Amino acid sequence: MSNKTQTRTKRVLTGHVVSDKNDKTIVVRCETMLQHPLYKKYVRRRKKFMAHDQDNACQTGDKVQIIESRRLSARKRWRLKKIMEKAV
Repeated sequence: MSNKTQTRTKRVLTGHVVSDKNDKTIVVRCETMLQHPLYKKYVRRRKKFMAHDQDNACQTGDKVQIIESRRLSARKRWRLKKIMEKAV
């Protein structure tokens, strides 16, 4: 198989919009729960991702899905897939 025919599945993450102050950019905080290897307690890990929002549709507090994409700027590597829940 050549490299052109192989396609990699893109990651999809769910999180909440923390900031929408930049033009066409949102900051999404994603939480994951992982089990500590020694103590077996579940620990919450949070990470922030910058994502491209073409229409400036998101507001702070929205629950969104983001999908992996090509590099869009120095820190943006994700795009907005859909808004799952609007903030009140």
